[in-house]
Amino acid sequence: MHALDWTRWILRALESSRMRSLLTATGIAIGICAVTLLTSIGEGIRVYLLDSFSQFGTRIVTVTPGRTETLGGAGMLATVRPLSLEDALSLQRLAHTEAVVPVILGTSKIEAGRYQRDTDVYAVGPDMPAAWRFGVAQGRFLPDDGLRNSRYFAALGAKVKEELFQGRNALGEYVRIGGSRFQVIGVMESKGQLLGFDLDDAIYIPTDLGQAMFNREGLMEIDLVFRASTTSKQYSERIRAHLVERHGEEDFTLFTQEDMLASLDKILTMLKFAIGAIGSVALVVGGVGVLTIMSTALGERIGEIGLLRALGATRRQVLLLFLGEAVLLAALGGALGLLAVLALVMIGRAAVPGLPIAIEPLYLLLSLALSCGVGLLAGIVPALNAANLDPIEALRSE
Repeated sequence: MHALDWTRWILRALESSRMRSLLTATGIAIGICAVTLLTSIGEGIRVYLLDSFSQFGTRIVTVTPGRTETLGGAGMLATVRPLSLEDALSLQRLAHTEAVVPVILGTSKIEAGRYQRDTDVYAVGPDMPAAWRFGVAQGRFLPDDGLRNSRYFAALGAKVKEELFQGRNALGEYVRIGGSRFQVIGVMESKGQLLGFDLDDAIYIPTDLGQAMFNREGLMEIDLVFRASTTSKQYSERIRAHLVERHGEEDFTLFTQEDMLASLDKILTMLKFAIGAIGSVALVVGGVGVLTIMSTALGERIGEIGLLRALGATRRQVLLLFLGEAVLLAALGGALGLLAVLALVMIGRAAVPGLPIAIEPLYLLLSLALSCGVGLLAGIVPALNAANLDPIEALRSE
């Protein structure tokens, strides 16, 4: 049997029962659409979250107070010695250090004229814009007063500025924060949200003034940015050795941005494939549909198979005919599913701009290959049964 005859036979077999073939292909299409769409949504969420974390850069090491250790027989032992401004000042002198940001976060009432609201207050050092990649839209950020005896200056987040000053110029104006009067010297660019924290709906003041305002002895964390001349691991070891020398023990915890991004990427990748596996249930149902249709077709074409065998067709050729029909049917369903995915993505992005869906050509090709694979697996049993039919018995059934 020539390849052209083989192709014609398969196409004629599908065309002879158009509605049945279309319904079977639709079952595969729904499965492929579910797998591809869910996987694309998972990939989009992964990229979105990684971009959100990466907006602060990757050369950041965070030091937090306290360290929890597991001790045999003694249970959990936690040390709670705070990080101090002196620690932050000493870390500024550490080799390869580019920026140091001592951080305290609290909430307070902000008043400006007749407007007032409760909002987050970030008490930070003057290196914050460089460390967090946070630009100043108007004016300037907090001046470097050596982290001690800072002046009562403040920088406003974009949202706070609009709500308190209603489009007016805020530079040079005064706001009252927690009972203290601060002069506005800068307005930050819009940064957006990260893990529920709206950096635009916040106000930024010097760290030492935040300590007094919130009655805190120590810092919540110290963020350090290192130069590209060293690595995250080497710089972390320098920080650890330096602070152990100051504190006498390792009573702090280090987090690197690279480690957090790698861990997050691994978790989100696993989540993406788990979501895709859920969608594959619909694809399995579509495969069962192909198996059912091919088994039905076998019962209807026993006489035709007997005639093919009588005319010299081998078992291998009959096997390939039925497998080709199953694969082509599944491929048609896969193509329909991918077209449906593209249409849904276009509609979704038009309705919700910025929708986190990432469509990659490789995923589309893999989905199409997956549909063909499902068709191949579903068609094996009917194809083997067709190839093993006795030609005489098959013709007699006709």
